[in-house]
Amino acid sequence: MDISPEDRRALIQDKYAGDATVDLSDDIKRLTLGEPLAYVIGWVPFLGLSIDLSSRPLIPRVETEYWTEKLILHLKERFGDAPFNLLDLCAGSGAIGLSILHAFPAARVTFSDIAPEHLEQIRQNLTLNSIDASRATLCAGDTFDALSDVRFDVIATNPPYVPSSRVLPSSVQDFEPSIALYADTDGLSIIRRIFSQAKTYLSVDGELWVECDIDHASDVQRLALEAGFARSTINEDQYGRPRFVVSYCS
Repeated sequence: MDISPEDRRALIQDKYAGDATVDLSDDIKRLTLGEPLAYVIGWVPFLGLSIDLSSRPLIPRVETEYWTEKLILHLKERFGDAPFNLLDLCAGSGAIGLSILHAFPAARVTFSDIAPEHLEQIRQNLTLNSIDASRATLCAGDTFDALSDVRFDVIATNPPYVPSSRVLPSSVQDFEPSIALYADTDGLSIIRRIFSQAKTYLSVDGELWVECDIDHASDVQRLALEAGFARSTINEDQYGRPRFVVSYCS
């Protein structure tokens, strides 16, 4: 079985720097078995960065890229050139936090993820994108478990939020890490845990940005208000679907 002309062009351009004479037989075999193109290429673009995927984290989606760009625009209005602290929680590839470090030379970002191999990948991506690694802190642990008493101005997270009963495409279900996808029967178990602890780690005027399932955005907003956040807004992705919830301490 062959691959689409689009995938062939992407492989040649993004994996082999435009060398049209390269042998693609191994790549084609991986793709015909259902492996995602991003893993076969080995990296994805994200807001001008190259995010290496060698540790095989969840592949960053365009929806995440969209709201991360919205977050950057908001932070520019709020902080300008002033320093601030951000936590990329359930960091995975680190695409969110890496984008913040790239956009804000005075920012500091803590990356927290349960998988140490992804944190090592983030460390490599800092170098790959010429980002000052001294502004990054990497913590291996489940949600907040590995964090100290530091307070953050912003927590940004794309946590696991897929209900365990949902059937995903085989290219996702068979190849991407289930621990980064599923969150018990209703998809909200990790998000509940995040809201139960988040205010402990936020400054008095802190913000929590959470990507969520489009069917559960109102539930996430309710969890925010029940956790004591002053207000919470549901925001749409580029396709007009309720995709991320922003909650404010004050």
